[in-house]
Amino acid sequence: MSNHEKIHYLEFQAKDIAATKAFFKEVFNWNYTDYGPDYVAVHNAGMEVGFYRSDKCASTENGSALIVFFSDELEETLAKVESAGGTIIKPIFSFPGGKRFHFTDPNDNEFAVWGEEK
Repeated sequence: MSNHEKIHYLEFQAKDIAATKAFFKEVFNWNYTDYGPDYVAVHNAGMEVGFYRSDKCASTENGSALIVFFSDELEETLAKVESAGGTIIKPIFSFPGGKRFHFTDPNDNEFAVWGEEK
């Protein structure tokens, strides 16, 4: 399949690059390549991702796109998010096709995780 005109890379803002790396390493086991103090590339995230230093944060309330992860074990992933210092902003709820929850990372960026109904 051609990569022509497909989404290839996502970049997220991060107030604290070190806290971002620690959080996503603990929750999703991501690995990183640092490109100076203000940028980090992410490996094994499912697609190419990077974080850049910024005082801004992303939330659906502010009109941001929502990045949604998938989990085979939704409750286990929720517990890992909380243990790593994330904040659950929408507890697990059902929707047509599955269940999901929303959380913020240490930078207050909003993400979601969904799983299939069991």
